Amino acid sequence: METVEKVSLAAKALEQGKGILRLAPTWVPRSFCVPGRRIKLHPDDYYVLGGERGGIDERWLSSTTPAKNGPLTGENEGLSAIVFKDGDKEEKVLLKDAVDELKGALIGDRLWNEHGSWPMYSKFFDNMGPLPHHVHHNDEKAALIGQMGKPEAYYFPPQLNNHGGDFPYTFFGISPGTPKEKIRECLENFTKGDNKITNYSQAFRLEPGTGWDVPPGLLHAPGSMCTYEPQKASDVFAMYQSLVNEAIIPEELLWNGTPEDRKGDYDQLLEVLDWDLNVDPNMMENRFMAPRPVKAIAEMEAEGYIENWVCYKSDAFSAKELTIFPGATVTIKDSAAYGLIMMQGHGKMGEWAVETPALIRYGQLTNDEFFVSEKAAMEGVTIVNHSTTDPIVMLKHFGPGNPDLELS
Repeated sequence: METVEKVSLAAKALEQGKGILRLAPTWVPRSFCVPGRRIKLHPDDYYVLGGERGGIDERWLSSTTPAKNGPLTGENEGLSAIVFKDGDKEEKVLLKDAVDELKGALIGDRLWNEHGSWPMYSKFFDNMGPLPHHVHHNDEKAALIGQMGKPEAYYFPPQLNNHGGDFPYTFFGISPGTPKEKIRECLENFTKGDNKITNYSQAFRLEPGTGWDVPPGLLHAPGSMCTYEPQKASDVFAMYQSLVNEAIIPEELLWNGTPEDRKGDYDQLLEVLDWDLNVDPNMMENRFMAPRPVKAIAEMEAEGYIENWVCYKSDAFSAKELTIFPGATVTIKDSAAYGLIMMQGHGKMGEWAVETPALIRYGQLTNDEFFVSEKAAMEGVTIVNHSTTDPIVMLKHFGPGNPDLELS
């Protein structure tokens, strides 16, 4: 009976929203991070799950991927839920269940036939300090532990970065000319305090309104900007830095992602690194992403909006920032399903009122996050900006192989 009910709830929700689903906020704590307090959660709620869970420093968006937070992880942690009215009742169904039931009717036959799932999610991560220098495995290395590889990308929304945190610089890769022996030595010194691996890296200052592409195999130590992060639906990683912000990183995280029979083998850790990618002398040129207009700016301005690609160097996902001018009504067409999060403004989108909350209590519902089916995206989503002064700004995250990106 439960499955039948889920089918009907998901179908009802899709029909009620005319192809646009409203999502509830999905908050995720991290025991090893200090929240930067820029993701609009109420100040009393950053530690609402208890000290042992750590502070809430992430909000996951359009997620069908469960968070892996150890034995204390809450039920459905990290999974987005659809919210809709069923008569007098407000009902919820997991986005994951809706995708499983509705398949191509929700995410499109192209994605469903190839992946059998919604194969990406995005998040805000909001840390007061930097993260350790770490790496995500590629598909080949991740397959050794039954996972998929993980490309990701960063965009720093101006609306969430009124301060840059303690260290708004990100280390990328390894300084050109560094011998592999030096990195191996750092890894061997992991349990001896500070292994000083960032001595052999380069930090780049982070700029709101820009982003970076982070393929698998590239070492990176994300800085303390509040970050919008589209990524492949995977949670594979290994920490290669032993001390960050005076916090010791457990050795088990160094071997995270390593097959049991290779644990203790430092050659295995080096094999995970895409060496050429790490020592790229043109790191800025090849990995940095400035916003890129989706078509001629004058043409968009005449219609009342501006839309930019903000994540566009990966084939595993892409993302756009859409700005609708005050008082404007626009219809925007896309060739693929997408999730979206409101960053600024209020108005109407299809059947839904959309607004950008200033402050959110844990457990409170909002009108700032949605998921648009492929059919609705292709037919065009009509958005009305009700303000005479404030633009509507939203971020839109797409799955792999976005046809519009290939054409641009």
